[in-house]
Order: sequence, then C-alpha cells, then structure tokens
Amino acid sequence: MTTTLQLTDVRKTYSSGHLEVEALRGITMSVDEGEYVAVMGPSGSGKSTLMHILGCLDVPTGGTYELAGTDVSRMTEAELAEVRNRRIGFVFQGFNLLPSMPAWRNVELPLVYAGVHRDERRRRAIAALEKVGLGDRVAHRPGELSGGQQQRVAVARALVTDPALILADEPTGNLDSRSSADVLALFAELHESGRTVMLITHEPEVAAAAQRVVRIRDGLIDQRVAA
Repeated sequence: MTTTLQLTDVRKTYSSGHLEVEALRGITMSVDEGEYVAVMGPSGSGKSTLMHILGCLDVPTGGTYELAGTDVSRMTEAELAEVRNRRIGFVFQGFNLLPSMPAWRNVELPLVYAGVHRDERRRRAIAALEKVGLGDRVAHRPGELSGGQQQRVAVARALVTDPALILADEPTGNLDSRSSADVLALFAELHESGRTVMLITHEPEVAAAAQRVVRIRDGLIDQRVAA
C-alpha cells in the first residue's frame, strides 16, 4: 500500500505580538492511498489547522509533511499551487460558491485556473454535476438550490480535476440530517472509486462513516482513544 500522506512531529505555532498559540504540538500520522479517514476533535483542538497543512494551504512551524513521498517544504509556490489545483479536491462547510454564477460555472473554476479550454471546462463541469446527481440543476444559481444541493455542487467542484485526494472540512456542518446523509453517501462512493478521503469533523456520527478515526485534542493525537 502506498502512503499518500505522512506527517512527522508536525507543529504549528501562531504568533500575535508577544503571544504564541500552539495549534499543533507534534502530530505524527500516515494515511495510505485509498483510505477513508476522519479526523475528529472539539472546537479549538487543531483539526482545521491540520487540514490547512494537509491541503498545502499553510505550512508547519516544525516537523515534516510528505505528500506522495515529496517533502512539501521543498516545493516552490508554483508547485504548491499545482498540487492544490490538480491533486487535491477541497470541500468546505460554507460551500464557498459564487452566488452570481450557475452551478456549472462554479464547478469549472479549478479548470479555469488550470488553463483548460472553455468547451472542455463546460463538458467536465456538467459531467461532475451529473456524477453528484445534479444533472438537472447545472444552470441553477446557489440561491436557487437547497443547502444539500449546494454542498453537492461543492463536491462536484472538488471532483472536476479528478484529484486523488479529497479533503473535507466539516462538510455537513450547515446541513440537516437528510442532506448530511446524502453528502456522506457521496464520500463513500468517492472512497469506493479509489480516492483517498479525509474528513474533518466534530460530530461522532459523521466520523463513524469513515474507515478509521483519528481523534485530536489540544493539538495532539489523543492516544487514549486512537483508532
């Protein structure tokens, strides 16, 4: 089994004037290719900071993070941007959709940044929306969609570059129970298709959908309940 993510003694300290806050205090963990892992912890535990590092949106203060065998700290800004755009699909709690654009235009955005031709962008965006069950909503703007449908658009946007890794930060946080179940079923399908899925959550019933649960507390993996 190939290791997709390897963190070794990863630390993250935020400084504000004379005040320093240790968000991560030494995280060591690995995730294999094709795994479905939930990172669970209470508010302020450091789980969102961990996701930002995993997604190359932030860098550790100490320790090492290797993505597919490459030390992320050795990557240039251009290489990091390439990783974020092509190799990782992000799904956030707040959907992060542009309200003035129809669903397919929201989904195609990563392809715009990748320089894909307009006709090909539209084809792939519509195909991604069909994959998440929204083939009849491609022209609807976010305000014309339910919360669950908006999150499906966000999942389609994460899929449109065909990434090997999906990172989801509290993806059911703004959804009712039925919509949450629908979105979790989508993640299960993505996992079954061979993608590596990492889910950040504070909800035990959401974490239970994953193969493995890593619990984090006060910036450390909680060894008392490590799965």
